[in-house]
Amino acid sequence: MASLDKDLAPVLDKNGVRLTVDEALATVTLTNPAKRNAQSPALWRALAEVGRTLPGSVRVVVLRAEGKSFSAGLDRQMFTPEGIEGEPSLVDLARRDDAGLDATIAAYQEAFTWWRRSDIVSIAAVQGHAIGAGFQLALACDVRVVADDVQFAMRETSLGLVPDLTGTHPLVSLVGYGRALEICVTGRFVHAEEAVQTGLANLAVPVGQLDDAAGDLASAVLAAPRDAVIETKALLRGAQERTYDDQRAAERAAQTRRLRDLAGIGE
Repeated sequence: MASLDKDLAPVLDKNGVRLTVDEALATVTLTNPAKRNAQSPALWRALAEVGRTLPGSVRVVVLRAEGKSFSAGLDRQMFTPEGIEGEPSLVDLARRDDAGLDATIAAYQEAFTWWRRSDIVSIAAVQGHAIGAGFQLALACDVRVVADDVQFAMRETSLGLVPDLTGTHPLVSLVGYGRALEICVTGRFVHAEEAVQTGLANLAVPVGQLDDAAGDLASAVLAAPRDAVIETKALLRGAQERTYDDQRAAERAAQTRRLRDLAGIGE
């Protein structure tokens, strides 16, 4: 079993985010359980920095959180008139021109985009509340292992907003348009059983076994040859955008590369 985050010196530890690296395994831990790992622009900058600084040796990234909640969503102080000190309030954002507001949101999204890179497999280990931005952060990963107390919810619409931290595409891909719409516009909780049944989660385990389950999955991924995992992930990621015949061609091209590499005659 891969070891998660224990007794390792952090590569990065700031703004509620800690990164540790154990050879091919990186663990990203949300470290503000007192605020239920509420999210802020500072946390998003730290997550984006993690993505930029991951060593090339890393093959699997496990995302986990301290405390009873994975992440309860946006820091509520962002909704106050004064906002978070040193950060733009929502009113400040609204007053920016279209280009400025678009650039700001795009920068926030950087914290959520790198988890699906072809050269890594990302695993979210999710317990308790994963609400709004917390739900979207879990959705940013390739797979999700959840505790039996998990509570996913997309609350943005009920607050007059929309999910804008990259969560809409994976949500629709996983559960379909109708269920995704219903989840978003009602803001209801999705619990562990439904999450597994609908494909939101790959596996549900008792909360005390969550880290072990994520570690076991990481170990299983690491047991496969890296280049084969990379090629397979790229094939599957692109399947929805390709036609059936284009996907067949992509499979042939990927297998050609793998066969030549295994034979020692690859480029």
